[in-house]
Amino acid sequence: MTTDLMQFAQTVRQVEILEAVILHGSNVKAAVAMGVQRRGVDGAINRIKAQAARQGHSPAHDMRHTVPDGYHVKGVSTLYGSDGKPSAQWVKSSIDADRQAEMQRAAIAAMCEEIPKVGKINPPVGTLGHLCNVYTLTDSHVGMLAWGKESGEDWDLSIAEATLVGCFQQMIDCSPKATTAFVNQLGDFLHYDGFESVTPTHRHVLDADSRFEKMVKTAIRVLRRVVAIALERHDRVVLLLAEGNHDPAGSVWLRALFHALYENEPRIHVIDSPLPYYAHQHGDTLLAFHHGHLKKNDNLPILFAAQFAKLWGNTTRRYAHTGHRHHSEEKEHSGMTVIQHPTLAARDAHAARGGWVANRQVTSITYSDKHGQVARTTVVPEMLDLN
Repeated sequence: MTTDLMQFAQTVRQVEILEAVILHGSNVKAAVAMGVQRRGVDGAINRIKAQAARQGHSPAHDMRHTVPDGYHVKGVSTLYGSDGKPSAQWVKSSIDADRQAEMQRAAIAAMCEEIPKVGKINPPVGTLGHLCNVYTLTDSHVGMLAWGKESGEDWDLSIAEATLVGCFQQMIDCSPKATTAFVNQLGDFLHYDGFESVTPTHRHVLDADSRFEKMVKTAIRVLRRVVAIALERHDRVVLLLAEGNHDPAGSVWLRALFHALYENEPRIHVIDSPLPYYAHQHGDTLLAFHHGHLKKNDNLPILFAAQFAKLWGNTTRRYAHTGHRHHSEEKEHSGMTVIQHPTLAARDAHAARGGWVANRQVTSITYSDKHGQVARTTVVPEMLDLN
């Protein structure tokens, strides 16, 4: 046993066991010295070796070329000479998704420790305490590229920013002056989730505008502007940055970023939940949210009744908001109305070639703490002067 394996130990216990094996010379002697079963030592050593092999280190198999942290070895081809010794070797690597996610979370935590916090913003006066406006932006696909000659309308980073901010401002201006604003970013805000413009799960190639870093900066700028508009108009703002199927990792760092950004602003609450089902109680009204990629609309009422039983029992009016399908639909179930929101984004090539057509619009819904839904404001992109 050599010390080469030490760099691949992942837990304190694995380090302790490996040190004991190195010190005593065998798994059996290490187990006796530590007062544990030998199979426990064997298992720990095998797990360390497996992790080492994933990164390209397995001397017994002539594998000595490791790959960087965040990657794993996809395959190794070795050419042996006439003397039976390796004369050339090809190491193929790919991204280790789990490790990449772990590294992202660590980077987010470090970034949020240093990020400048937004100070207290003076609240408006004369808001209506019994009302809550839900402003929904779903399937915005910031970073998507659409060509008008193919899809009917153009879409890129600059168009997305102008459209999302402009339509949100219109919703704010035309809605009642409620005390509470629920900024409902319902998922798929980012068109893709990393440096490769592909869907995270099935790796379908996507039409992307520009670079990942530019997409991230545009997305953050849009959301900061949206929140600032809401704080100017409402006394209290609840911000949801929901998980979507295009941006599961993006939703994680967006929540962490905005939670840190508004840490010193008491009038804003950022929902920080890793569960992709969200609920908010406004008096006797239950407001529930899910992007729509994991459960069909018909299954949402029973899911929310089970998942949020106390909130369900404490309310008499219940509404679930969902997106994902890019068109509007509304259905009343026993005890809950499910509202499926359309998108402001233009169709991409995939949707255009598939023949899927839907009206582009965004809607603010006003809820009373006693009577449920009492008003709506709908905005379409054509209402904006983007020329």
